[in-house]
Amino acid sequence: MVIWDKKEGIFDGLPHLIYISREKRPNHPHHFKAGAMNVLTRVSGLITNAPFMLNVDCDMYVNNPNIIQHAMCILLDSIGEKEVAFVQCPQQFYGGLKDDPFGNQMVVMFKYIGAGLAGLQGPFYGGTNCFHRRKVIYGLYPYNIEKGYIISEKELKQKFGGSDELVKSVAIALEGRNYSPHYDINVSNAVEAASQVASYGYEYATSWGQQVGWIYGSITEDVKTGLTIHRKGWRSEMCTPNPIGFTGCAPIGLPTAMTQQKRWATGMVEIFFSRHCPIFATLFGNLPFRMFLAYMWIIDWGLRSLPEICYVSLLIYCIITNSNFLPKGWGLWIHVTIFIIHNACTLSEYLATGLSIRAWWNNQRMSRIRTISAGFLGFLSALFKLLRISDTVFDITRKDENPFGNGIHDLDAGRFAFNESLVFVPATTILLLQLIAVSIKLLGLQPIKSGNNECGFGEMLCSAYLIICYWPFLKGLFLRGKYGIPLPTICKSASLAFLFVHLCKRTIVG
Repeated sequence: MVIWDKKEGIFDGLPHLIYISREKRPNHPHHFKAGAMNVLTRVSGLITNAPFMLNVDCDMYVNNPNIIQHAMCILLDSIGEKEVAFVQCPQQFYGGLKDDPFGNQMVVMFKYIGAGLAGLQGPFYGGTNCFHRRKVIYGLYPYNIEKGYIISEKELKQKFGGSDELVKSVAIALEGRNYSPHYDINVSNAVEAASQVASYGYEYATSWGQQVGWIYGSITEDVKTGLTIHRKGWRSEMCTPNPIGFTGCAPIGLPTAMTQQKRWATGMVEIFFSRHCPIFATLFGNLPFRMFLAYMWIIDWGLRSLPEICYVSLLIYCIITNSNFLPKGWGLWIHVTIFIIHNACTLSEYLATGLSIRAWWNNQRMSRIRTISAGFLGFLSALFKLLRISDTVFDITRKDENPFGNGIHDLDAGRFAFNESLVFVPATTILLLQLIAVSIKLLGLQPIKSGNNECGFGEMLCSAYLIICYWPFLKGLFLRGKYGIPLPTICKSASLAFLFVHLCKRTIVG
């Protein structure tokens, strides 16, 4: 449904507002946000066919009234016209909780990783706060600009669908011609045609979501679409004016933050096991090797949960069975030194950004929690989809503004709240296993082994560090209400923990 509002006194000009509600039907995939973006692209191509499009999420607002001018300076530059596909503005959040207790404001990441990517092929597409070049979204390659891009009407209809009006607007966009009085846009007729291109069945047997538009196949459509654009050889640019261009809301509750992280991890794993994997983009596309490494850094968000769970499980196994995997004596201090240097470097980045030591610790703690919990659940969700056991679900992230505002910290606002979601089971299980392992060590219930093979100081130090990281979960075991871990979650985690301990004991007997 396309509604043209505020049309009084407007005959040939553009309307003030056009509301779009795309058609969805049961048993027909609508491709979540990527499908919505493609509908918006087609409708806007009929209404204005503007050469540039701005993508902003519903929780973001314009913080700098001159941001469009800043972006156009990049996109309309003589070099940018030939090389730059989109201009990405970093996300910045207002009303966030003090010291970022849930580690989801990503201030340091946007500053350092974003600056590093700007020196390569450009920043990732972040799904919001982004200015796109329409002809790039339509599938244009950089070399098409030099050689010219001529495509037949038959091929246009095969790619973009059977709407004559849309095909005409696509041809004008791909050829680089802008709107002019010679190309008369009748808004009334365009609204009627827009209802056709917004229907659920319009994309059938076309290239939408495959070669043109926002790319389907992952619930992190932003990364997949940006990767496809970079693979073609386009560059992107970061736009960081002062003040920042856009600000929005960050999730302020633990369940919401974990849901968002789980969705991201699921989408990244989907991309890794698809034909859009950065490995193929480098081998068969125009993605430079260093940019390939950058994409692998973000795409392994879901994959990194596997080695981390393996290391944590190995740690618990060694304590229970009185064995070791870390060196002893001076060899242990090599690992300790590396750990100290890494944390000192990350702490310096937080302090240089103006954040506190507590904010640094909250992010370090949450990196352990979300990798093992949300990351692992995201990996399983993507794996089940690949095995065709179940399909992924797009969980909408609820973003509520902090009623206390920036700099004001309510004691309850930053507390860890829990629910019966499965996302809390892995972390609770790991905590219970750490407590069981430490208890076995302190009570002397380990099997007796020789001094060179028995559990040493390194394993106990790592276990103590993990327990400190999971301290909010430890408190949640003894609290009730929304700040306590629900009993069903504790029972599931306890069952898994005792099963793991039983298997460890069997290896000792065997």
